[in-house]
Amino acid sequence: MAVTINRKKAFKLAEYFALVVVGNFITAFAAAFFVLPDGLIVGGTTGLGIFIEQFIEGSAVSLIVFALNAVLFLIGALLLGKKFAFSTLLGTVLYPAFLALGEFVHEAVLGSATLTGDDVMLSTVCGGLLLGLGIGIVVRQGASTGGTDIPALIFNKFFGVPVSVSLWSLDLIIIAMQIATGGLSFALYGIIMALIQAFVVDVITPIGLRKFQVKIVSERWREIREMLLSQVLGVTVLYGQTGFLQEKCHMLLTVVSTRNLVKVKNEIQKIDPNAFLTISVVSEVRGRGYTTERVVLPPERRGTEDLQEVALPEEGEAPQQGEKTE
Repeated sequence: MAVTINRKKAFKLAEYFALVVVGNFITAFAAAFFVLPDGLIVGGTTGLGIFIEQFIEGSAVSLIVFALNAVLFLIGALLLGKKFAFSTLLGTVLYPAFLALGEFVHEAVLGSATLTGDDVMLSTVCGGLLLGLGIGIVVRQGASTGGTDIPALIFNKFFGVPVSVSLWSLDLIIIAMQIATGGLSFALYGIIMALIQAFVVDVITPIGLRKFQVKIVSERWREIREMLLSQVLGVTVLYGQTGFLQEKCHMLLTVVSTRNLVKVKNEIQKIDPNAFLTISVVSEVRGRGYTTERVVLPPERRGTEDLQEVALPEEGEAPQQGEKTE
């Protein structure tokens, strides 16, 4: 058993590192092939690196970004602790390294040409999509790409400023610094790209965690409960009261995936066409059977008679211990 657990931990750790590497690679690729060649204005340390590069002859954006990330990382590790340092170290090193690789490959393959043929809007859209995808993958692992995330977290810890407010404020300052050299039109393209990026991050981050919560009120709740359990779904029995007649009733609560939603809904309606169902989207589900290993109980452990015979609490009474089952 210990060997199995260690293998699972090793697999999880390997998956974590692999996805953080992939996310940083995609982010750096987007910057090297769409942002830098077209002179787009962006926020973060990449935008700050673009701005500083203009004043340091012979410098490379990737080297400036690495230096900025290293300084910010040291400040963050000092003020935010070891846990933060571990989750940010990969992004601090990987992103500038991949950015340098991307710049080298772009120069070797395309030279001074652009991947989109000087179509700035196409570069804006592609850059925003890929930046959002890469950052979303990294954030989904609970890691960070470093950079301006660090001062935003520091402001949040010591001054209570929301992280999103700090990030947008820093990005706006960096974009404003670049307007003088890049022009207003490129700043507008940068804002469009930032909006696309934010949208994609919001979509990517909860993928795989989003589920559907189903609540069922039915006189045939016992049969529906058995059906749900036969589908290897967790179910909780809640006790309630109807609003009009004030009759006691049972409500079933379960969480299903997108793939199983239609099947479960059809099975419920077969058992009781008059069942009252509400279905809502939940952005994330954590717990036994979802983010931790499912425990399969033997059939003899399943409650039957006790559940069916339990008395519902009278109005004003607190439910007795054991009246909620899963």
